[in-house]
This record gives sequence, C-alpha cells and structure tokens, in this order.
Amino acid sequence: MFDSQEELLGKIRLGEDSILELKAVSFRGNKITGPKRDDLADELTAFGNSFDGVLLLGVDDKIREVEGIPLDKLDVVETFVREICSDSIDPPLNVRIVRMMLPDSQGIERAIIKMDIPRSLFVHKSPRGYFHRLGSSKREMKPDYLARLFQQRSQARLIRFEEQSVPQSSMNDLSEDFWRKFTTRSREPSEVVLLKRNLLSKEESGVVRGSVAGILFCCEHPERFLPNAFIEAVRYRGTRQDSNYQTDAQRIRGPLDQQIKQAMAFLKKNQTVKATKEPHRVEMPQFSEKAVFEAVVNAVAHRDYSVSGSKIRFFMFDDRLEIYSPGALPNTVTVESIALRQATRNELVTSLLAESPVAETIGDVGRSFYMEKRGDGVPIILNESTKLSGKTPVYQLIDESELLLTIYAAKNA
Repeated sequence: MFDSQEELLGKIRLGEDSILELKAVSFRGNKITGPKRDDLADELTAFGNSFDGVLLLGVDDKIREVEGIPLDKLDVVETFVREICSDSIDPPLNVRIVRMMLPDSQGIERAIIKMDIPRSLFVHKSPRGYFHRLGSSKREMKPDYLARLFQQRSQARLIRFEEQSVPQSSMNDLSEDFWRKFTTRSREPSEVVLLKRNLLSKEESGVVRGSVAGILFCCEHPERFLPNAFIEAVRYRGTRQDSNYQTDAQRIRGPLDQQIKQAMAFLKKNQTVKATKEPHRVEMPQFSEKAVFEAVVNAVAHRDYSVSGSKIRFFMFDDRLEIYSPGALPNTVTVESIALRQATRNELVTSLLAESPVAETIGDVGRSFYMEKRGDGVPIILNESTKLSGKTPVYQLIDESELLLTIYAAKNA
C-alpha cells in the first residue's frame, strides 16, 4: 500500500485517516524517547484489529512534514518496532517493515520506516487493552464490539478457519502447478474454479485472497503468510531433550504434502536400522514407517492452524519419537476414545490430503493418497508400533492446547 514516493507523499499531504498514521521519532543518544513503546503498540494493534493500514515513522503528524530518521539510527528503530510486535502485542503481530527515502519540504532526501499492517486473522491486545481504528485515531473497544470481533475472528476460525482469507495474499500466490491437481478442466475462469474449491476466498470488500487451505496446499512458501505452519524436526542423541545432544535439525516447510514427504525423509535419515542374517536378512527399523506416516499425516491434517506461535514438533530420541500437534482434540474426542472415534477440525484440509497422491519416495506406507478418511489411522499407529516395540504408543493432551503422541522404539533398537 502506497509503495511509490509520489503516492506516499500525496497521502502525507492529506494527513492521517483510517488507513494512515504518522509518527515523528525522537532520540536521546541511541535511546528512542518518542513514540513511547506502549503508544506505538496501541496504534499497531488498532490497525491489525481493523483493516489494512500504513504507519510511517519519521513523519510529523501535526505539520505533515518528513523529518526523517538518522541513517545510523535505522537499525535501532527497526529493532524497537520488531520487539514491540513480538513482545508487547498478544498474540504477536506480523507487519512488513520497509526502509524508504522521502524528500522533505526542502527537497532533501530523508530516511523513514514504513510499516504495512494487514488486517489480522486474530484479535490482538496491546499493553493498554484492545483497540481498533476509527477514522484517524485509535479507540479502545467497548465490550460488545470486542465480543463481536472475537466471534468473527475466533469462533469463526474454530468452525472453518481453513476457508478464511489470508491477509496480503492473492491468487498470484497460488501456483498453478499445485492447484491443478485439485480442480477439473473447466471453461470457467481460474478464479471462479478456485473460489468454488475454497482455495480462494472473497472478502466482504470484494477483494479475492488465498484461503488458509489454499496457501497451505498451493503456495510454494506458505510460511510467508502463515509463519507457524511448519514442522520442527530434531534428532537427539540419547533420551533427553537437550540441545547439546542434538545431532540433526530441520525446519520442514512448503505445501503440506511436501512437509509430510520431508518429515518421512528426516525419519529415514535419522533412525537406526538393525538386521539379522538368519535364516535370511531381516531389517528391523527403529520405528514403523507406516505408523509414523499416519502420525505425521494426522498431525498435519488435524492441528489447529489458528493457534498463534505454535508449530508441529517432531522429536526423535534413542528410545522414542515424540510428535506435538497444536490444538486440543476436535469435537468430543478424548485421548481414551481417539482410536475409536473419527472427527476432524479441518474438513477442507483432510479432503485435499485425500486428493493428494503419496509420493513414491516415501515408500510402502499402505496408502495411495495421504488420507483415506476411513478412521483407521490411529489403529494403524497403535498396532504397527506395538508390534515392533512391544509398547503401546501414548497420547497425552497438554493443558488442553497441544496433543502429544509418543511412539516407542523397537525393542533392540
């Protein structure tokens, strides 16, 4: 928004409004004395809770003049902003920070910092409370307004978060190489086809953006828009989670089917395989690949993508494998009934996985597609793992917000 000098200078001359905020920056030595940390947090959350906006640092809002930021202070200001977005706002707010040069009233080029703040998928709180943007100023939300906003952004997410539009995305962010496998040949425009498949979502304003599911499956780098939609994979030597004994680590990113493929490759690279020669060679892997495949697919399919700051964790040890998946169990499923019940949080995600053929490089996991929606994933995990290790895998719900599956290693691994 307002990416050119001319457009930005034109907006500055008009002054602040519902989508533009101006702030001068003052210093005492290397310390920023203005704007105050909490004041800036309030302004940023007001935009995130309302609609797309731009905040300029280095422009006086009273006289509408470009004052600039000293070049040697730009790093200090950017660090200040990033700390506010991550530490002072809950949940953390994603903003795009751009350094720009703008001429002042004398024509002298001055450095400023431009922040693009998209309308968020979440409701954000700053140190002083919940704010929204009203005209050229921020206003604290009244209880009824706040309740409606939570209903729109929180309760709606619990129902169909995967179909919500992703701020700052567009159809151009979806790769045709990826989305073609989910569509049939049609004379209709591609946008219409993708809207029908809910890979695109149309906002009330009429703007068409990628849906959460569309970004997760059809964007080459979904982490650009959904920073926590990845798998943190780590192999530890021994039985303790200790970084001093970490032997391999990988942040597994990309479309969801590719994440599953990469997680299985990480398993194969890091698990031990023992073999016996009598009467003929028999290999015994540390973990059942069928079981782990089902466990990773379930984690990717059923995790709560609306939980901010959480990712799937895939931790390998000498004696066990731990898979942490964000979110409580869906509907009325419990850890005791998980093997008997079939329920899903993400209907669209599971449907798209059911249309995604399993990559040949994954190996023989007993599936032609990543998900077959028959409800036999958990029984396979339990049966295959118990047969190999002699110990039944254990599901645990941690603080009603994260599901942990522990799969034990083979007896003699």
